[in-house]
Amino acid sequence: MAFERITVDPGRMGGLPCIRGLRVTVSAVVGQLAAGRTIDDVLADYSYLEREDILAALEYAAAAVTERELPSPTHPVRLLVDDGSLRRDRRIDVERAS
Repeated sequence: MAFERITVDPGRMGGLPCIRGLRVTVSAVVGQLAAGRTIDDVLADYSYLEREDILAALEYAAAAVTERELPSPTHPVRLLVDDGSLRRDRRIDVERAS
C-alpha cells in the first residue's frame, strides 16, 4: 500500500509521519478528528491542506494500527513496532520494555 501524501523524514518533526512534507503530522490531524472536530474544521485551521490529505492521514493511521500486535493485559507478548515507514519492523519484548 503506497501513501503518496504521507512523508517520513528523520530531519522533520522528529521523524513523525507528516502530510506532504509539511510540518503537519498525521497524529495532529487524527487527534483533532478524534477530539470531535470535523474534516471541514481541520481544513479551516490548515488552509494549505486538502480533503485528500485528511483522508490519507486516516488511512495511514488505520494501516499503522493493523500492523501491531496489541499486548494482552494478562499474558506477556511481543509487541510489533515500526519506525513510521510501515516497512521496517523490529520486535520488542513487552516485559523488558516496561
